[in-house]
Amino acid sequence: MSEKDPIKKTKITTKNRGFFLLPNLFTTASLFAGFYAIVQSMNGYYDHAAIAIMVALIMDGLDGRVARLTNTQSPFGSEYDSLSDMVSFGVAPALVIYVWALQPLGRLGWVAAFIYCACAAIRLARFNVKLDIDNKRYFFGLPSPAAATLLASFIWISFDNGISGKDIFFGFFPMQWFALILTLFAALSMTSELRFYSGKDINLRHSQPFIAIMIMIVVFAIISHNPAEIIFLATLGYALSGYVNFFRTKLNEKENFLDVDIFK
Repeated sequence: MSEKDPIKKTKITTKNRGFFLLPNLFTTASLFAGFYAIVQSMNGYYDHAAIAIMVALIMDGLDGRVARLTNTQSPFGSEYDSLSDMVSFGVAPALVIYVWALQPLGRLGWVAAFIYCACAAIRLARFNVKLDIDNKRYFFGLPSPAAATLLASFIWISFDNGISGKDIFFGFFPMQWFALILTLFAALSMTSELRFYSGKDINLRHSQPFIAIMIMIVVFAIISHNPAEIIFLATLGYALSGYVNFFRTKLNEKENFLDVDIFK
């Protein structure tokens, strides 16, 4: 081997250590929003913390789009995005919901928050490992951004209606237990094998009919009317869609089995 070979290898390695700035700016913004949510929850500003998680969701959706549109995908960006998601959609929602509602439950409260955090980590790790072999049309398990949005919008809608994490819901049900159930539901949904529509088969580069613009205007108008309630209901509906798809598939399999058995 000549002496030039190690030098050439060093140059290539040094070059590969760089990263694309534009998509990673959005990832950094998502990470900052998640960290900001943690800080605001520690200071008692739970509405600010919930909205910060929403901002992290938007930034997280943009970084991948920008990377694909500008052809600036990189292994560094993928790993950085995954670590950012763990903070913004794993640690931040778990700490915010714990400080807001679960803390009075004692050990049960922080265990539930930890379960959510651990399930978010498992969900992200599984997504990274199975990224190239799963059906691109569906996510297997509730995506961590959706789970974080479910908890954040729940806190937001409660704040808008003057309900704190220590209040009694519907006059008889403590808010802490409702938050506990919602937290565990989101956590277990992330690690399930249920299928959730990914939307990755939608190609925004293709020309769309004029009605698509009108639909977007109506959607934005509805969300702006009462964003907390609309986002919560939409996210809850998305979280339940995996279970609906599961039972619908099982029902179809049962009907097909009965049809085959009858014809036999």
